[in-house]
Amino acid sequence: MSQQATALTHRLVPSPAGRIHVVEQGTGPLVLLVHGFPESWYSWRHQLPVLAAAGYRAVAIDVRGYGRSSKPGDLDAYRMLELVEDNAAVVHALGEQSAVVVGHDWGAAIAANSALSRPDVFRAVGLLSVPYAPRGGPRPSRIFAQMGGDEEFYVSYFQQPGRAEAEIEPDVRGWLAGFYAALSADTMPAPGGPSTHFVSRGGTLRDRFPAGRRPAWLSENDLDVYAGEFERAGMSGPLNRYRNMDRDWEDLADFDGAPIVQPSLFIGGSLDVSTTWMADAIKAYPTTLPGLVSAHVLDGCGHWIQQERPHEINRLLTDWLASLPL
Repeated sequence: MSQQATALTHRLVPSPAGRIHVVEQGTGPLVLLVHGFPESWYSWRHQLPVLAAAGYRAVAIDVRGYGRSSKPGDLDAYRMLELVEDNAAVVHALGEQSAVVVGHDWGAAIAANSALSRPDVFRAVGLLSVPYAPRGGPRPSRIFAQMGGDEEFYVSYFQQPGRAEAEIEPDVRGWLAGFYAALSADTMPAPGGPSTHFVSRGGTLRDRFPAGRRPAWLSENDLDVYAGEFERAGMSGPLNRYRNMDRDWEDLADFDGAPIVQPSLFIGGSLDVSTTWMADAIKAYPTTLPGLVSAHVLDGCGHWIQQERPHEINRLLTDWLASLPL
């Protein structure tokens, strides 16, 4: 393989957000990689070269509000269907008509809704860490407000503009290190202690982060990259995703209970609450993901699965992609 074929290419492409930063490697069928919170295109650094070597055009984006992508000022510019249209615009800006979309964390929800609402563009979908659960039930803010008893669920904590920014932005690097550690298999708090997904009244999320522990997957350089992106771009754009969940619930009313019918893949971690709390969603896959090719829960793995277990994720992704019709 030539050096040109293996090099990462950075560029900005037009989208409804303004411009989306894309990082591209390889040639072949397009695979669009969508990160979650609080991450960036860099979360796919282990996947880009492997997918390129396997014969794919691997493209990781900075979601709007992150990194080098545009950052609209209006809070409601971060609603789900806006992010879906960014994904579609990236595909077309790259000169392609269709793509496989793979997402992690919030990126999994964005990928799922991209496949659901734009089946003309997205021919298959891979979901990492966060299972697909169709739109339905009560308004999300009502559900979150009822969780935690005397404590506050982290999603509710994130929903008030400016509140989480006041906690995070004075020490972005330290906060990110603690957040990553709290959800990583080798550094997360032991079972039975106070949950890092809840905030005590008058407290902060950071109060329960593991102190002085860095996960094995996160080098000092990796942490510097992430911290540099958020120190430059700020936290409001990323946090605005949480602040649009009620709007999403309204916008997606036509898709209430709808299955995703394209070929799909799910990979979660056994120690990730996204997997355990949403176990019923995984059990419902025969109905909600009728095109599911395979589902995997990695034993002893936390939330950041493509960084904690890159070799396993790469193998599962390339095996799945090879099974798809061209």
